[in-house]
Amino acid sequence: MGNTLHSTASNVQVIATENTWLEGKAIQQLEITAQLPDMVRVVGLPDLHPGRGYPVGAAFFSKSRFYPALIGNDIGCGMALWRTDIMLNKWSLDKLEKRLGSIDKPLTPEELPDDIPQHFCYSPGTIGGGNHFAELQQLDEVYQPELLEMWQLSKQQLLLLVHSGSRGMGQMILEQHVREHGHGGLVASSPEALNYLEQHQQALDYAYANRRLIAKRMLKRWRASGERLLDVSHNLLTPCTINGTDGWLHRKGATPSDQGMVIIPGSRGDYSYLVQPLASEFSLFSLAHGAGRKWMRGECKERLDRRYNAVQLSRTALGSRVICLDKQLIYQESPEAYKPISSMMDAMLEAGLVKLVARLKPVLTYKTRGGNE
Repeated sequence: MGNTLHSTASNVQVIATENTWLEGKAIQQLEITAQLPDMVRVVGLPDLHPGRGYPVGAAFFSKSRFYPALIGNDIGCGMALWRTDIMLNKWSLDKLEKRLGSIDKPLTPEELPDDIPQHFCYSPGTIGGGNHFAELQQLDEVYQPELLEMWQLSKQQLLLLVHSGSRGMGQMILEQHVREHGHGGLVASSPEALNYLEQHQQALDYAYANRRLIAKRMLKRWRASGERLLDVSHNLLTPCTINGTDGWLHRKGATPSDQGMVIIPGSRGDYSYLVQPLASEFSLFSLAHGAGRKWMRGECKERLDRRYNAVQLSRTALGSRVICLDKQLIYQESPEAYKPISSMMDAMLEAGLVKLVARLKPVLTYKTRGGNE
């Protein structure tokens, strides 16, 4: 644990190495959050970066009271990984992109499976904006082949990673909560808390279902089949016991380390890592959920538009392709705007929080076609 940085507050820890990019504003937000009533401990993960009032890439443990605002407006946002029968040696990037077309428009009620509840009406089957994406990936390096044997993967066989959340449902829940209760949190035993937990579960269920809809929609376009290997949320609230204390674990951009293998993606021009978590109370049973932003969204285009145009940003140094016809978004989501995924992994490896299973390389990333079919 020698790489853990201790801030001025006794109940604040940040997991990082001396080479991890950390902004002072993110540390400040973490320390302010640690002062909330009934907050026991907070942990900043290597991808820690400033959010809207609260930091992203962090876990928060409280007792007696929990804070919906810490979870934010995308309850259930997470990652699902699918094994597909798409073989790289049989497809060109041009063919994959052309066959996929656009998946920006929501599925109609007639297109939804029978097991999708009617109240799941928030743009079903769509990815959303921001850092959400769906990506075909190729197995690049294998570190623990015995753990992958059950999945029967080959380097020619592509995987599909879907990163999305509860779409407008989480936003609606947060807005209603803040309008009625502000940011003061809820006493866990109160009727208001029970009501939020019910809504929170609905949003988790929707996010899980929506990732499934996205994957099936894409596989259908490619006339392919697939099997979901894992699905883990990283914006959620769960009851938890830490060091013998019963309380509530808030994760805001934090991957659970107590649910089996997980995937931690880099930027769209970087690798992703499949890892075996080593669950630890030290990290509040949490890991980084990705590379973490290095630049604010509003400054990305100004920093990059003299060096790259949008077409150049749709091709990556790893030979992959990014489908993004939103000219602002493709600058905001450029690899340069994110921390290197290697620095995230180094910090968690040195802290003894993960074992590497495999490294995955991007092949084709879908963000948006701009709404055109």
